[in-house]
Amino acid sequence: MSTLATTGAFAFRTLDPLHDAELLHRWLTHPKAAFWMMQDAKLEDVERAYMEIAADEHQHALLGLQDGVPAFLMEYYDPRHRELVGLYEPLPGDVGMHFLTPATGTPVHGFTRAVITAVMARLFEDPAVERVVVEPDVSNTAVHALNEAVGFVPEREIQKPEKKALLSFCTREQFTAAMAVSA
Repeated sequence: MSTLATTGAFAFRTLDPLHDAELLHRWLTHPKAAFWMMQDAKLEDVERAYMEIAADEHQHALLGLQDGVPAFLMEYYDPRHRELVGLYEPLPGDVGMHFLTPATGTPVHGFTRAVITAVMARLFEDPAVERVVVEPDVSNTAVHALNEAVGFVPEREIQKPEKKALLSFCTREQFTAAMAVSA
């Protein structure tokens, strides 16, 4: 089942693990994507990882499209069942999120902020979503700044199996307020 939805300047479609694997492999193994911890992944590793996500009712992967061309990756998950189990007490309406903008030789000022804004808007289109939770690496200061720009508030550092992470939350109201300030 393919999903295509539009949020702002971007559209979203369900990621196809086999069809999109080569593209994802390029994105995820690039040095810019070091925080995704897939630098040494083979194409088959990427296919397998995204086939697992596609088969999991508690995780989802979407490609963000700009003018019909894949421009970024968005993942979201139920923190009661994935990623953060046992690391915090999820509230009803919580959803976890990851996003990746690929490396480019021609960066566009404001693109990554536009992406995270679209990702957040896409998540909050679901009336059941009340709060978005993220857990980026504590040393990923660039994403911390982006998170803050869209309304995330850091709560505390947590130790995940693969990294020390900054647990942060953004409610629907915090996102709306951040968008009003940036408008």
